[in-house]
Amino acid sequence: MSSSRLGLRLAACLLNISEARRKHIVENIARAALLGKHGKKHPKVSVLNIFSDQDYNRSVITIAASVDELGLAEKLVLRVPGSSVFLFGEADQPARRPLVQRRKQLGWFTRRDLGALEPDLGAAPDRRCGLTGIGASPYVMNCNVTIDSQDLALGKEIAGAIRGSNANGLKGVQAMAFPHEGKIEIACNVESFEDQEAATTSEDSRYMAYSVLGDQFSYVSPHHIEAQVKKLAGDRGIGTVGRALIGFTPQECKNCAEYAIRESIGEFWKIRGGVFM
Repeated sequence: MSSSRLGLRLAACLLNISEARRKHIVENIARAALLGKHGKKHPKVSVLNIFSDQDYNRSVITIAASVDELGLAEKLVLRVPGSSVFLFGEADQPARRPLVQRRKQLGWFTRRDLGALEPDLGAAPDRRCGLTGIGASPYVMNCNVTIDSQDLALGKEIAGAIRGSNANGLKGVQAMAFPHEGKIEIACNVESFEDQEAATTSEDSRYMAYSVLGDQFSYVSPHHIEAQVKKLAGDRGIGTVGRALIGFTPQECKNCAEYAIRESIGEFWKIRGGVFM
């Protein structure tokens, strides 16, 4: 996020946790983001949104704050015993390894011997605490498209076709296929990239553009992702049954953060629908 009208340099943190079915736990974690030392509330922090998926039992908590308040990696290491942090993206300097590469290197979903891993920050990992990944990107959101099928192999084929790593894929898109609510969901991480030729703000176009401190970035439009999945599924005789967006556009995030922090609304997620969205 860029500098704001509040005179602050703002950033957003997407906190992913493995809990969705116990709402009180998720909201307690969200409220903890608002507190500093000795339980005092941060005046320049707000939780903009909470997205919970009952099927996956996971939640995404969107936290906005002054950059000076977001020392997340260091806070985890200092305050959570046994916390093991692995960095990716812009947080992983100088290599800047992407999340997918780091997951493969670490055996994120399959590894059982966690003690053999050496974290970037914190203690050696153990099974009780698991692994914590922390990354940074100019912009990231999730766009998930559900196909009307239970064929996971077909879903993986479609996900592979739209990945940015594919020569004919969508730049900045990381995609995986999962069973979800009796169907197959093509789950996409959508990251931005610097590309002057892609700059456009048309909703019907392939790319959306925005600026941060004078630097121009672009990302693939969710409409285009949905259209590509729909075409690939349609070519195989399958339809789509919906799209879910997790996150904000850059301008929406900035608008919400500025309003929430200016008005000292820490639990902004409770009123978000009635203000902007």
